[in-house]
Amino acid sequence: MSFWKNLRAQFSSIANLSEHIDTAAAEKNIRSSIYFKGPNVWILFFSIIIASVGLNINSIPVIIGAMLISPLLGPVFGIGLGLGINDMGLLKSSLKNILVMMGISIVSSLLYFLITPLNMSNPTELLARTNPTIYDVLIAFFGGFAGIFELCRKEKGTVFSGVAIATALMPPLCTAGFGLAKGNLGYFIGALYLFTINCIFIIIATYLTVKYMKFEQFEYKDERKGKRAMRIITVATVIVIVPSIWSAILMIRENRFNENAAAFINANRNLYSGYILDYKTEHRNGSKVEVYFTGEPLSASEKNNLLESGKEFGLKPEQIIIKEHAIVEGTDEAELLKGIYERTDSEITKREAEIERLGKELKKLHENDIPYVQVTKEAVNQYPSIDSMFVARGSEVAAGDYSRKDGIMVGAFTSKPFSREEKERFTNWLKIRLNTENVTVYEFAAGHGGKTPEE
Repeated sequence: MSFWKNLRAQFSSIANLSEHIDTAAAEKNIRSSIYFKGPNVWILFFSIIIASVGLNINSIPVIIGAMLISPLLGPVFGIGLGLGINDMGLLKSSLKNILVMMGISIVSSLLYFLITPLNMSNPTELLARTNPTIYDVLIAFFGGFAGIFELCRKEKGTVFSGVAIATALMPPLCTAGFGLAKGNLGYFIGALYLFTINCIFIIIATYLTVKYMKFEQFEYKDERKGKRAMRIITVATVIVIVPSIWSAILMIRENRFNENAAAFINANRNLYSGYILDYKTEHRNGSKVEVYFTGEPLSASEKNNLLESGKEFGLKPEQIIIKEHAIVEGTDEAELLKGIYERTDSEITKREAEIERLGKELKKLHENDIPYVQVTKEAVNQYPSIDSMFVARGSEVAAGDYSRKDGIMVGAFTSKPFSREEKERFTNWLKIRLNTENVTVYEFAAGHGGKTPEE
């Protein structure tokens, strides 16, 4: 029992925060960093241009460099602090400045993408900023904890710059500007949604930390004004937290569906006389997976089998949409050829495996072949009274218990009957020659219609 007490005491000593945090200094730092005026505006502008270039040329290092110098996190932490200490003024100021920050960022990226001469041949980094996932939620949530803990720490380190990279607030704003520049409303809305999700979960992490560390609550001189501010902040907190929890639950469901869909596609990639070229998941009106199938048309039973196999991966038949002879938008010739080669290689592998299996079976059958003519020659050479022989594999079944005994049956047609010793010696020789213990010899008199001399 003392061991566990000592372990608990040791852990409490290691994880204790009281000696390492300064909430007053953290509050002062956050209040001073929420404003976008003077140098902050220009630093934000420059960092947005750098990030836009990085997204334009698909360069992750450039995007990371831009996030390191951007002053985006200040008003986000300000909102979380305002909610945590019930400071209505700080909350309003932070909301105002985050809108200013968003405006500067979107306009800057819009101007860049309107005038840039660079092509967007493979904008994978831009596309990644339009579809929020549960991973974005987790990164923003725990990144927010890391950020507020760093602000509260007495000895400052390099955590804050890491939080700026991990939570990735800037790239979605650049992508929103790109969406406006190209007239793509889907990019614009998706990017703003990702930015909002990231901000909300950083705010929630800040709010929880402020409450846990017991920051000094803001006091209002007018009691009625204070109560009104409390009510507004309580409502705002509920508005922020409840939809965020529901959004996280939806993202978890979508992520699970995406994983099941990927497993389903991999299991059915080569199907009958066709090939699944690609697939796309959609979650707007319920989760669905569109399967792009090329090759010979599927019969009704084959389609039904495909839909039934989806149940093994948690997919309902109505969630699987089969599109035959379809080419996915954006699929180039190289991707199409790759799919064909993959299917061909898979078919070759299957056929080689089948040939190998049949070869083994054939070899096994040949191993059991009886050299009828050679055995007869050797038998006649040893026993000249043999006129002819039949040799066959068969089974002897007892009439009583119907027990079965497999073996080789040999019929010898002789002009002169074997003596007991000759028949025994002949049987033993056949066992050695045919490599089996189960040999039954039947002797028949030659020229007597297959009857033994006794008959």
